[in-house]
Amino acid sequence: MTTMDVRVDRRRFVADLMARIPDALVVSGLGSATYDLCAAGERPGNFYLWGAMGGALPLALGLAVAQPDRSVVVITGDGEHLMGIGALGTVGAILPPNLTIVVLDNGHFGETGMQASHTSLGTDLITVAKGFGIRNVVPGNDIGALARHINGRKATTYAHVPINADEPPRVLPPRDGVAIKNAFRAALGFGTF
Repeated sequence: MTTMDVRVDRRRFVADLMARIPDALVVSGLGSATYDLCAAGERPGNFYLWGAMGGALPLALGLAVAQPDRSVVVITGDGEHLMGIGALGTVGAILPPNLTIVVLDNGHFGETGMQASHTSLGTDLITVAKGFGIRNVVPGNDIGALARHINGRKATTYAHVPINADEPPRVLPPRDGVAIKNAFRAALGFGTF
């Protein structure tokens, strides 16, 4: 049995994780990861990425470097993550200890019609992350260990979370980019402009 054979409910996983990391800054990737994060409860420390497929990890990396005293989590899907996979090399070169990458992997590009993604065709994201120099890999089914790593901020952490290939009802956060930015800046203690 492979790790992809044991899948979790994405919506429940994200809600459980968010309940355990109330102080973390969280960036969500395009599509379902954003819907799951919003369904877990909207809060100013969430930054919902609309569009910009492949941009969630680079944004979270910059945030982790700029906010070294805060836990930064990126929650993304396998398709969005694969679109910007080169950013994982930069993460491996910098290794900010406060950054955690959570990849919800259903083996499909959910936003464009459920085409098979590379992970259902043989790509092993854990091997890819380790190849880029990320050594702290947490199994996606151990939510307690993942939350401890996030709250402890001791090492860049990569969590591969195999999920069911279903589509729960969409819970949409605001699409107003300025409002999202202003709420997030306020959570960081900055003013708006």
